[in-house]
Amino acid sequence: MNRYDVIIVGGGASGLSCALTLASSKGKFPWAEGRRYLVIDNDSSDLLKAMLNNAPGVKQGTLGRELIKHIIEQIKTYGNVDIVNDRVVFASGEKGNFVVETENERRFEGDYLVLATGFHEFNIEGLNVEVVPNPKAPRPGKIMIKTDENYRVRDGLYVAGLLAGFSSMFASAAGSGTQVACNIMEEWAGKPVVIHDVPEPKKS
Repeated sequence: MNRYDVIIVGGGASGLSCALTLASSKGKFPWAEGRRYLVIDNDSSDLLKAMLNNAPGVKQGTLGRELIKHIIEQIKTYGNVDIVNDRVVFASGEKGNFVVETENERRFEGDYLVLATGFHEFNIEGLNVEVVPNPKAPRPGKIMIKTDENYRVRDGLYVAGLLAGFSSMFASAAGSGTQVACNIMEEWAGKPVVIHDVPEPKKS
């Protein structure tokens, strides 16, 4: 199946957090049932080279590549996300009808598109986005895509993480992806949405 409700380009902190949050809506809301999500990643996230000592809730000394594997395992438990290793070279369309093409000549269609490819460069053709300098980057020459206050370029097209202008810290990037997921779910639900789980009460 090559059609999805949301296609996420980038499998780093923000892209995976967006996918995890969307996936976890399964079983909690009627509007979430039957939805499918796709992450397309080319193994270029800076998180792969990191060691985390100051990320909230993450054991000190955790390697970024280990954390990515763990988040992917979390995502897979929901059974509604496909993860593809490839590089997106072209994307076009509008809300309800986005088309994404990869360098391996694969084609995917989606209702929403989330860009989470980091702040080093943006070379996906076809989307007509405004790329500007990233003011939060610790080094010059980094970029971001201009969005509105909801990290939306236009209807259906969102940007997350460093590419949306967030600082290059795991918690910042991950939180951005989660917020984008919440913004998309708010559109589906027609009201603000968050997803919290609580433990089952102990049987006496």
